[in-house]
Amino acid sequence: MNNRNIVFETQINSLEFLYRGKVRDIYKIDDERLLVVQTDRLSAFDVVLPDPIPGKGCLLTELSVFWFQKLSHLIPNHWLDHSPKEFLTDGEFEQVDGRAMVVRRLKPLPVEAIVRGYLAGSGWKEYRNTGSICGIVLPPNLQQAQQLPQTIFTPSTKADLGDHDENIAFESVVKKIGQNYASRIREVSCKLYEEAATYALERGIIIADTKFEFGTDSDGELYLIDEALTSDSSRFWPQDKYAIGASPPSFDKQFVRDWLESTGWDKQSPPPCLPDDIAQKTSDKYKEALMLLTQ
Repeated sequence: MNNRNIVFETQINSLEFLYRGKVRDIYKIDDERLLVVQTDRLSAFDVVLPDPIPGKGCLLTELSVFWFQKLSHLIPNHWLDHSPKEFLTDGEFEQVDGRAMVVRRLKPLPVEAIVRGYLAGSGWKEYRNTGSICGIVLPPNLQQAQQLPQTIFTPSTKADLGDHDENIAFESVVKKIGQNYASRIREVSCKLYEEAATYALERGIIIADTKFEFGTDSDGELYLIDEALTSDSSRFWPQDKYAIGASPPSFDKQFVRDWLESTGWDKQSPPPCLPDDIAQKTSDKYKEALMLLTQ
Protein backbone atom coordinates (compact mmCIF):
# COMPACT_ATOMS: atom_id res chain seq x y z
CA MET A 1 0.00 0.00 0.00
CA ASN A 2 1.30 3.44 -0.94
CA ASN A 3 0.46 6.12 1.60
CA ARG A 4 2.95 8.70 0.38
CA ASN A 5 0.30 11.16 -0.73
CA ILE A 6 -3.02 12.33 0.63
CA VAL A 7 -5.43 12.60 -2.29
CA PHE A 8 -8.62 14.63 -1.88
CA GLU A 9 -9.36 14.97 -5.61
CA THR A 10 -7.64 13.47 -8.64
CA GLN A 11 -6.67 15.28 -11.82
CA ILE A 12 -6.24 12.83 -14.69
CA ASN A 13 -6.13 14.30 -18.17
CA SER A 14 -5.36 11.22 -20.28
CA LEU A 15 -8.79 9.67 -19.55
CA GLU A 16 -12.28 11.12 -19.85
CA PHE A 17 -13.59 12.27 -16.47
CA LEU A 18 -17.10 10.93 -15.77
CA TYR A 19 -18.12 11.49 -12.17
CA ARG A 20 -16.94 12.61 -8.75
CA GLY A 21 -18.88 10.93 -5.96
CA LYS A 22 -18.65 11.21 -2.21
CA VAL A 23 -15.46 9.16 -2.13
CA ARG A 24 -14.64 7.94 -5.65
CA ASP A 25 -13.48 9.69 -8.81
CA ILE A 26 -14.45 7.77 -11.96
CA TYR A 27 -12.85 7.94 -15.40
CA LYS A 28 -13.63 6.23 -18.71
CA ILE A 29 -10.95 3.92 -20.12
CA ASP A 30 -13.09 2.69 -23.02
CA ASP A 31 -16.65 1.48 -23.63
CA GLU A 32 -16.03 -1.65 -21.55
CA ARG A 33 -13.87 -0.41 -18.66
CA LEU A 34 -13.63 2.33 -16.06
CA LEU A 35 -10.91 3.56 -13.75
CA VAL A 36 -12.28 3.97 -10.22
CA VAL A 37 -10.11 5.96 -7.83
CA GLN A 38 -10.69 5.79 -4.08
CA THR A 39 -9.73 9.20 -2.71
CA ASP A 40 -9.14 10.05 0.94
CA ARG A 41 -12.44 11.93 1.14
CA LEU A 42 -14.81 10.83 3.89
CA SER A 43 -18.58 11.26 3.95
CA ALA A 44 -20.61 11.18 7.14
CA PHE A 45 -24.38 11.64 7.35
CA ASP A 46 -24.28 11.82 3.51
CA VAL A 47 -22.05 14.91 3.59
CA VAL A 48 -18.46 15.02 2.31
CA LEU A 49 -16.22 16.32 5.08
CA PRO A 50 -13.69 19.05 4.30
CA ASP A 51 -10.68 17.11 5.59
CA PRO A 52 -9.24 13.86 4.17
CA ILE A 53 -8.41 10.72 6.14
CA PRO A 54 -4.73 9.89 5.47
CA GLY A 55 -4.32 6.78 3.34
CA LYS A 56 -8.00 5.86 3.45
CA GLY A 57 -8.36 5.35 -0.30
CA CYS A 58 -5.52 2.85 -0.38
CA LEU A 59 -6.92 0.96 2.61
CA LEU A 60 -10.40 0.75 1.06
CA THR A 61 -9.04 -0.38 -2.30
CA GLU A 62 -6.97 -3.16 -0.77
CA LEU A 63 -9.85 -4.41 1.36
CA SER A 64 -12.38 -4.27 -1.50
CA VAL A 65 -10.10 -6.27 -3.79
CA PHE A 66 -9.61 -8.82 -1.00
CA TRP A 67 -13.37 -9.35 -0.66
CA PHE A 68 -13.99 -9.30 -4.42
CA GLN A 69 -11.56 -12.20 -4.77
CA LYS A 70 -12.76 -14.06 -1.68
CA LEU A 71 -16.49 -13.89 -2.47
CA SER A 72 -16.43 -14.21 -6.27
CA HIS A 73 -17.91 -17.73 -6.08
CA LEU A 74 -21.19 -16.20 -4.87
CA ILE A 75 -21.59 -13.57 -7.61
CA PRO A 76 -19.32 -12.05 -10.29
CA ASN A 77 -18.00 -8.57 -9.52
CA HIS A 78 -16.77 -5.61 -11.54
CA TRP A 79 -13.07 -5.77 -10.51
CA LEU A 80 -10.61 -6.59 -13.31
CA ASP A 81 -7.08 -7.70 -12.53
CA HIS A 82 -5.48 -5.02 -14.71
CA SER A 83 -2.90 -2.49 -13.61
CA PRO A 84 -4.06 1.14 -13.88
CA LYS A 85 -0.50 1.91 -15.00
CA GLU A 86 -1.42 0.61 -18.48
CA PHE A 87 -3.72 3.55 -19.07
CA LEU A 88 -2.00 6.51 -17.34
CA THR A 89 1.08 8.64 -17.65
CA ASP A 90 3.77 8.14 -15.01
CA GLY A 91 2.75 11.27 -13.13
CA GLU A 92 -0.91 10.28 -13.16
CA PHE A 93 -0.18 6.76 -11.99
CA GLU A 94 1.86 8.08 -9.08
CA GLN A 95 -1.21 10.11 -8.07
CA VAL A 96 -3.46 7.03 -7.89
CA ASP A 97 -0.98 4.25 -7.07
CA GLY A 98 -2.57 1.83 -4.61
CA ARG A 99 -5.97 3.51 -4.70
CA ALA A 100 -7.32 2.76 -8.19
CA MET A 101 -9.15 -0.20 -9.70
CA VAL A 102 -9.86 -1.07 -13.31
CA VAL A 103 -13.44 -2.32 -13.41
CA ARG A 104 -16.10 -3.45 -15.85
CA ARG A 105 -18.36 -0.69 -17.09
CA LEU A 106 -21.83 -1.73 -15.95
CA LYS A 107 -25.25 -0.17 -15.45
CA PRO A 108 -25.75 0.51 -11.71
CA LEU A 109 -29.10 -0.44 -10.19
CA PRO A 110 -30.70 2.46 -8.25
CA VAL A 111 -30.83 0.66 -4.89
CA GLU A 112 -28.45 0.33 -1.96
CA ALA A 113 -28.59 -3.23 -0.66
CA ILE A 114 -28.16 -2.97 3.10
CA VAL A 115 -27.90 -6.13 5.16
CA ARG A 116 -28.12 -6.16 8.96
CA GLY A 117 -27.14 -8.83 11.43
CA TYR A 118 -27.25 -6.56 14.48
CA LEU A 119 -29.45 -3.69 15.64
CA ALA A 120 -27.53 -0.45 15.14
CA GLY A 121 -27.50 2.94 13.45
CA SER A 122 -30.59 4.05 11.55
CA GLY A 123 -32.03 0.54 11.98
CA TRP A 124 -31.95 0.91 15.76
CA LYS A 125 -33.63 4.32 15.54
CA GLU A 126 -36.35 3.00 13.24
CA TYR A 127 -36.92 -0.05 15.45
CA ARG A 128 -37.36 2.11 18.56
CA ASN A 129 -39.98 4.18 16.76
CA THR A 130 -41.89 1.47 14.91
CA GLY A 131 -40.76 -1.98 16.09
CA SER A 132 -39.67 -2.72 12.54
CA ILE A 133 -37.03 -1.88 9.92
CA CYS A 134 -38.04 -1.27 6.30
CA GLY A 135 -41.38 -2.93 6.99
CA ILE A 136 -39.80 -6.03 8.59
CA VAL A 137 -41.43 -6.53 12.00
CA LEU A 138 -38.89 -7.55 14.65
CA PRO A 139 -39.39 -9.14 18.08
CA PRO A 140 -40.20 -6.70 20.91
CA ASN A 141 -37.72 -5.52 23.54
CA LEU A 142 -34.55 -5.91 21.51
CA GLN A 143 -31.64 -3.81 22.74
CA GLN A 144 -29.14 -1.63 20.93
CA ALA A 145 -26.33 -3.66 19.28
CA GLN A 146 -28.19 -6.94 19.88
CA GLN A 147 -27.78 -9.65 17.28
CA LEU A 148 -30.94 -10.10 15.24
CA PRO A 149 -32.72 -13.47 15.15
CA GLN A 150 -31.74 -13.70 11.49
CA THR A 151 -30.06 -11.61 8.82
CA ILE A 152 -32.41 -9.01 7.32
CA PHE A 153 -32.32 -7.14 4.01
CA THR A 154 -33.17 -3.45 4.56
CA PRO A 155 -32.64 -1.57 1.29
CA SER A 156 -32.43 2.17 0.82
CA THR A 157 -32.62 4.63 -2.03
CA LYS A 158 -29.38 5.55 -3.77
CA ALA A 159 -29.37 9.30 -3.30
CA ASP A 160 -27.61 11.81 -5.51
CA LEU A 161 -24.62 13.67 -4.10
CA GLY A 162 -25.91 16.10 -1.48
CA ASP A 163 -29.15 14.20 -0.85
CA HIS A 164 -29.87 11.66 1.88
CA ASP A 165 -30.52 7.95 1.41
CA GLU A 166 -33.87 6.75 2.73
CA ASN A 167 -34.81 3.28 3.95
CA ILE A 168 -37.45 1.64 1.77
CA ALA A 169 -39.53 -1.53 1.90
CA PHE A 170 -38.74 -4.50 -0.33
CA GLU A 171 -41.90 -3.79 -2.34
CA SER A 172 -40.41 -0.44 -3.34
CA VAL A 173 -37.30 -2.22 -4.62
CA VAL A 174 -39.52 -4.47 -6.74
CA LYS A 175 -41.17 -1.39 -8.25
CA LYS A 176 -37.78 0.16 -9.03
CA ILE A 177 -35.95 -2.80 -10.57
CA GLY A 178 -38.44 -5.65 -10.98
CA GLN A 179 -39.17 -8.80 -9.00
CA ASN A 180 -36.34 -10.90 -10.46
CA TYR A 181 -33.53 -8.46 -9.71
CA ALA A 182 -35.02 -7.51 -6.33
CA SER A 183 -35.23 -11.13 -5.20
CA ARG A 184 -31.78 -11.98 -6.53
CA ILE A 185 -30.19 -8.97 -4.83
CA ARG A 186 -31.87 -9.80 -1.51
CA GLU A 187 -30.72 -13.41 -1.68
CA VAL A 188 -27.12 -12.78 -2.72
CA SER A 189 -26.68 -9.81 -0.37
CA CYS A 190 -27.57 -11.97 2.62
CA LYS A 191 -25.23 -14.74 1.42
CA LEU A 192 -22.36 -12.28 0.94
CA TYR A 193 -22.91 -10.80 4.38
CA GLU A 194 -23.22 -14.12 6.18
CA GLU A 195 -20.10 -15.63 4.64
CA ALA A 196 -18.08 -12.47 5.29
CA ALA A 197 -19.43 -12.12 8.84
CA THR A 198 -18.46 -15.71 9.68
CA TYR A 199 -14.95 -15.17 8.33
CA ALA A 200 -14.53 -11.82 10.13
CA LEU A 201 -15.72 -13.21 13.46
CA GLU A 202 -12.90 -15.76 13.36
CA ARG A 203 -10.54 -12.76 13.21
CA GLY A 204 -12.10 -10.81 16.03
CA ILE A 205 -14.39 -8.49 14.04
CA ILE A 206 -18.18 -8.39 14.18
CA ILE A 207 -19.73 -7.08 10.95
CA ALA A 208 -22.90 -5.54 12.31
CA ASP A 209 -24.22 -4.42 8.94
CA THR A 210 -22.99 -3.56 5.47
CA LYS A 211 -24.02 -2.05 2.16
CA PHE A 212 -23.69 -3.58 -1.29
CA GLU A 213 -24.33 -2.13 -4.72
CA PHE A 214 -25.05 -4.00 -7.92
CA GLY A 215 -25.02 -3.42 -11.65
CA THR A 216 -25.89 -5.26 -14.85
CA ASP A 217 -24.10 -5.86 -18.14
CA SER A 218 -25.60 -5.65 -21.62
CA ASP A 219 -26.93 -9.21 -21.24
CA GLY A 220 -28.66 -8.39 -17.96
CA GLU A 221 -26.24 -10.40 -15.81
CA LEU A 222 -25.94 -9.17 -12.25
CA TYR A 223 -22.58 -8.06 -10.78
CA LEU A 224 -21.39 -6.80 -7.41
CA ILE A 225 -19.97 -3.28 -7.97
CA ASP A 226 -18.67 -0.24 -6.08
CA GLU A 227 -16.82 -1.40 -2.95
CA ALA A 228 -17.28 -4.44 -0.75
CA LEU A 229 -17.30 -4.84 3.03
CA THR A 230 -15.01 -1.91 3.82
CA SER A 231 -14.88 0.37 6.83
CA ASP A 232 -16.77 2.96 4.76
CA SER A 233 -19.62 0.66 3.75
CA SER A 234 -19.87 -1.47 6.90
CA ARG A 235 -20.12 -1.29 10.66
CA PHE A 236 -17.15 -3.20 12.14
CA TRP A 237 -17.01 -3.89 15.89
CA PRO A 238 -14.16 -5.46 17.86
CA GLN A 239 -15.51 -8.72 19.26
CA ASP A 240 -13.59 -8.39 22.54
CA LYS A 241 -15.28 -5.04 23.32
CA TYR A 242 -18.79 -5.93 22.20
CA ALA A 243 -21.65 -5.66 24.68
CA ILE A 244 -25.41 -5.48 24.18
CA GLY A 245 -27.15 -2.26 25.19
CA ALA A 246 -24.77 0.39 23.86
CA SER A 247 -23.02 1.28 20.64
CA PRO A 248 -19.70 -0.62 20.69
CA PRO A 249 -16.41 1.00 19.63
CA SER A 250 -15.76 0.50 15.95
CA PHE A 251 -13.19 0.12 13.19
CA ASP A 252 -15.16 2.34 10.86
CA LYS A 253 -16.30 5.91 10.41
CA GLN A 254 -18.64 5.69 13.40
CA PHE A 255 -15.67 7.19 15.25
CA VAL A 256 -16.00 10.32 13.10
CA ARG A 257 -19.81 10.28 13.33
CA ASP A 258 -19.58 10.25 17.13
CA TRP A 259 -17.16 13.18 17.09
CA LEU A 260 -19.41 15.13 14.73
CA GLU A 261 -22.43 14.46 16.98
CA SER A 262 -20.46 15.79 19.96
CA THR A 263 -19.88 19.14 18.19
CA GLY A 264 -23.60 19.88 17.87
CA TRP A 265 -23.38 20.05 14.06
CA ASP A 266 -26.89 20.17 12.54
CA LYS A 267 -25.94 17.81 9.64
CA GLN A 268 -27.22 20.40 7.16
CA SER A 269 -24.78 23.31 7.25
CA PRO A 270 -21.14 22.87 6.16
CA PRO A 271 -19.51 20.37 8.52
CA PRO A 272 -16.75 21.35 10.95
CA CYS A 273 -13.11 20.66 10.16
CA LEU A 274 -11.75 17.42 11.60
CA PRO A 275 -8.95 17.82 14.16
CA ASP A 276 -5.74 16.15 13.03
CA ASP A 277 -5.90 13.58 15.83
CA ILE A 278 -9.45 12.53 14.88
CA ALA A 279 -8.43 12.11 11.22
CA GLN A 280 -5.34 10.09 12.16
CA LYS A 281 -7.17 7.88 14.66
CA THR A 282 -9.78 7.14 12.01
CA SER A 283 -7.04 6.16 9.56
CA ASP A 284 -5.49 3.94 12.23
CA LYS A 285 -8.82 2.19 12.84
CA TYR A 286 -9.28 1.52 9.11
CA LYS A 287 -5.75 0.11 8.94
CA GLU A 288 -6.30 -2.13 11.97
CA ALA A 289 -9.44 -3.61 10.39
CA LEU A 290 -7.57 -4.27 7.14
CA MET A 291 -4.75 -6.03 8.97
CA LEU A 292 -7.08 -8.20 11.05
CA LEU A 293 -9.11 -9.27 8.02
CA THR A 294 -6.36 -9.85 5.49
CA GLN A 295 -3.25 -11.01 7.38
